[in-house]
Amino acid sequence: MHPPLRPAAIVAVLLVATVGCSDDDVGGSAVIVTTTAESVTDETSSTTADTTASTPADASESAETTDGRSSSTTSTTTTITPTTTTIPAGPRNPLVAFRTVAMIDSPVDLAWRESSPELFIVSQDGTIEMFDPAAGDEVTVLDITDLTSASGERGLLGLAMGTIDGSDRAYVDYNNGSGDTIIAEYSVLADGTFDAASRRVLMEIDQPYGNHNGGDLAIGPDGMLYIGMGDGGSADDPERRATDLTSLLGKLLRIDPRPSGDSPYGVPADNPFVGAGDGVRGEIWSFGLRNPWKFTFDPATDDLWIADVGQNEFEEVNVVPADAGGITPGRGLSFGWSAFEGTERFNDDVDADGHTAPVLTYDHSDGCSISGGAPYRGAAIPDLVGMYVFSDYCSGTIWALDLPTQRTLVLDSRAGVTSIVAGPDQELYILSPDGTVVTMTAADG
Repeated sequence: MHPPLRPAAIVAVLLVATVGCSDDDVGGSAVIVTTTAESVTDETSSTTADTTASTPADASESAETTDGRSSSTTSTTTTITPTTTTIPAGPRNPLVAFRTVAMIDSPVDLAWRESSPELFIVSQDGTIEMFDPAAGDEVTVLDITDLTSASGERGLLGLAMGTIDGSDRAYVDYNNGSGDTIIAEYSVLADGTFDAASRRVLMEIDQPYGNHNGGDLAIGPDGMLYIGMGDGGSADDPERRATDLTSLLGKLLRIDPRPSGDSPYGVPADNPFVGAGDGVRGEIWSFGLRNPWKFTFDPATDDLWIADVGQNEFEEVNVVPADAGGITPGRGLSFGWSAFEGTERFNDDVDADGHTAPVLTYDHSDGCSISGGAPYRGAAIPDLVGMYVFSDYCSGTIWALDLPTQRTLVLDSRAGVTSIVAGPDQELYILSPDGTVVTMTAADG
């Protein structure tokens, strides 16, 4: 299954598809004005070269991905000023190779434990497999197929792992039999298996429609649990939930996963809307999101990257640099949906002021559902360090965004991509709906 995501616009050229849309809600994203790079790839190597791409011709279409994300394509040209980050600048053309390391049914996410080489790979069907890349061993560490079922955009969607009060914990995001989002905690035993008896439900969030469930989880640099929530589904944000601060939908949530009083979790006192009154939810960290299928914190800078699936025309990538004072990025920000799709005005009845623009958008001639990605911080491919590597579910194209130089390089093209996630050594893993889990390595020049 692929997450519902969509990018916005950057001063680079992209061709992409969309992931994570519904049948009635189709969307594409970004138009790139100038980009650099094309790739020639196979299972062993790929190369990149500078190119200039023209803006795609105007067109629109809609489609639904097999994992329930709908998509559409349209072309438009949008230019915005990218946010400044610490990514090294300069013309770089990384040589990248791809190696298959595992085969897992319907992989959608990946996580790991600190000081452990195993990969914990999430299957949308409802299982988590622990895979040892060195030995090739695979063990099912969690099976909740009796609690969820993979259908469209629903199923077991996300996993985050961390140490809380000295104990290893795992947090999962899945849809229950009614389609509602469940956030649950498990203790992780010494052998890596999840203790089923320790299961503790932190949150249950009503989902009014069958799409735009979000599903990604992350332990932030501050030790808090971040939860990506889609806008509730249907098309066009019909109830305008994304900017409604009394709703948890269309938001990035931030909670303390430890019990607090009678509540199974705590609401950090420094969350931006704590104490706002009038039903405003204190769990909200950021808002104005359509379907943030994947988000990540850069381990080198703490910058926050969010890939948000678009509606009919544009997919988008958002980035927020970490505050110099150590504040986790994104606090209180709106990323614009549904006042905007990408950088184009969308719902006229939603206030256009006060939103943070995406750093990149692409339209549906390049894809239809952004699968998200991660900044590369591994050691295997020095020329790729600092670039944001991302893909689109519909096109399967894998790009690397060098934000300071506004260059977008094409690294590879595969038969669909559900997510790109960093492993324990910060090397990137690419998950595809055909079950392949592929890692990127350096190719011989």
